[in-house]
This record gives sequence, structure tokens and C-alpha cells, in this order.
Amino acid sequence: MLFDTHTHLGSRQFDQDLSEVLQRAAAAGVSRMVVPATDLQNARKCLSLAEGRDDLRIAVGVHPCDVDSVTGEDWIHELRALAQESKVAAIGEIGLDYFHAPPSGWELASWKAHQARCLELQLNLAVELGLNVILHNRESWEDLTSIVRQFDGKLRAVFHCYTGTLAEAEPLLAAGHLISFTGIVSFKNPGHVAKTASHVHDGQFMLETDAPYLAPMPHRGKRCEPAFVADTARAVAKLRNQSLEEVAKITTQTARSFFRGFE
Repeated sequence: MLFDTHTHLGSRQFDQDLSEVLQRAAAAGVSRMVVPATDLQNARKCLSLAEGRDDLRIAVGVHPCDVDSVTGEDWIHELRALAQESKVAAIGEIGLDYFHAPPSGWELASWKAHQARCLELQLNLAVELGLNVILHNRESWEDLTSIVRQFDGKLRAVFHCYTGTLAEAEPLLAAGHLISFTGIVSFKNPGHVAKTASHVHDGQFMLETDAPYLAPMPHRGKRCEPAFVADTARAVAKLRNQSLEEVAKITTQTARSFFRGFE
């Protein structure tokens, strides 16, 4: 049994063949999936996808690249209502992204400040509702971890698509947070993440596809989908000298305890 903890099934890239994608996931042994939203409209779409399905849960939130879709603070009330839906397992995908240029009309400083404010509002909401969070980081590690540390002891986070070193992750892991690995671990040149995946303790990491992005080998260059989390699991198992079954069991147990509704 495999658990894809981060798959964007609400992406337009799955609009035409989602049923077949979910069938392939089941055939690959993927029995649980978390679908993170990118904004409020996408959150409503994701919730509709999960209706009547026991294998899907949703994370609701506004992605840092999409915070130009919200202003002020009134939007957090709509997010609060969405987050209380029974299919919601976490707040996400939220965080900071300094890689992409600010949208038209934004200066870099004000864009970063707006991202940070939206992140803090959503972290406070997570604390209020007792939900864990899915965090996005891209070239924003110092600022992101500084904000998250202010909430230590109040909530838990998973740093999704983790590509850093174990030394960078250790203080966060010690605080009870998790990291999650994508198909990058299977690449010919995976960077620091291969060593991190080989040394992190059981129970401190999860697996994901980040579909439709970052397809693992041997699917690199294709649209990623949840079934491919099996290939990521095999790559992690090889790095850790563990069996696929052991990695699948441990990461599924970790994910079931982290996300609401999977106990």
C-alpha cells in the first residue's frame, strides 16, 4: 500500500483523463492520496473531485505564487469554511517562493511581504483548526523556516519536495516536522537529497509525486501522475537498503498519522 502525499489532481492537466489516472494509481498499489489546492477556486474544484472517494483527501490553501488572487484578510474566512469540510486533511499548499518573478504590478519587496503575510494568516488558521500544513519553499529557506519556527509546538508541517541536506532538515525534524521526497531522488544527479533520503530516520519522511510535475525515472520528461510514487518508493528503498514493502509501510503509517481523516 502506497500513499502519494502531494498530487495536484486539480490541475487542468488531469481534466481529460482523471478517471484513468486514478485507475492506474490503484493498479500500482496507491491507496491514499492528498490533493493540495493552489488557491480558493482550485480548493473548491479539488473538494468536488474527492466527493464519494475514500482514497482522496484535500489540502486547502493559497500557494505563494497565487497570493495575488487575494487581498486584505477577508479571504481567510472563506478558507476557514473550506478547511472545515470533512474531506480536508491539511492546510496547503502554502509557503514562500522567491524563484518566480513577482506578478505584473508588484515590486519584489511588497510581493515578498504579501507572501509572508498570507503564509502567517494560513498558519494561524491551521493552529486554530488543529490542522497540519504542507509547505512550499523555493529559494526562500531562511525566511520560511524563520516564520515556521514561530509556530513550533503549535502545529506540524511537512516541507514538501525536499531537496536540501540532512543538516538543514535536522532542527525541523527535531521540532516534529517532516520532509517529503519526490521523483528527484531517482534522477541521475539528485543532488543533496539522495544522501538525505538515505540517512533520515523512519517516521520523519513521506513520499509524493507533486504530479503533474517531477516525474521519476523511468518516466522523466512525461506528465507525472500518482501511480509513479511507486517508482519514487523504489528509489528511496534502494538508497536506504530497505525493501519496497518496508518503505511503503513506514511512509504510509507516517502519512496516515500526519493527515487528518486517514487514521
